[in-house]
Amino acid sequence: MGKQKVVITGAPGTGKTSIVNGLERKGFYCFHEIIRDMTSKAKQEGQSEEHISNPLVFVEDALQFNKDLLHGRTAHYRASLQTNVPISFFDRGIPDVLAYMDFFDQSYGKEFTEPCEVHRYDMVFMVPPWKEIYVSDDERLESFEEAEDIHHALMNTYTQFGYNPIEVPKDAVHKRIDFILETLKIY
Repeated sequence: MGKQKVVITGAPGTGKTSIVNGLERKGFYCFHEIIRDMTSKAKQEGQSEEHISNPLVFVEDALQFNKDLLHGRTAHYRASLQTNVPISFFDRGIPDVLAYMDFFDQSYGKEFTEPCEVHRYDMVFMVPPWKEIYVSDDERLESFEEAEDIHHALMNTYTQFGYNPIEVPKDAVHKRIDFILETLKIY
């Protein structure tokens, strides 16, 4: 079957990074989210101190910020092809960039859609919004209601690119990991 590429995605604050970190502790090869570092850097360079859910307000060129994000996620995808492992997990995939652009009502063209069409993942797991565990912080700027809207944007985007995201149950991290591994028939 070749090297499997599996995305763990979801709105902010859903526990996806905890899942990816848990998979990595189990010995799986994981590509980590890059947006938190980019958002933190943008905020440090920006002027606003008020609560704003859109990290793009902190950057001079929102389109370039999204291009950088797209290129970073595409680089992760390409790097996975060079690994010597049977499966790679990704904390967010390339289509996430477009989902967020849709959420923030930004236009994009073929430069953004083509990487989503060319670089295909084998499976997508969607971690749903879960109010009981949601916490915002200095890089997670969205309210829970905005997180729910982002969840819908993610579902729509992945579906538009022909994926059928599998929803990860709301449960303890180790049970969520077990669900993913059982679905992948890893154990």
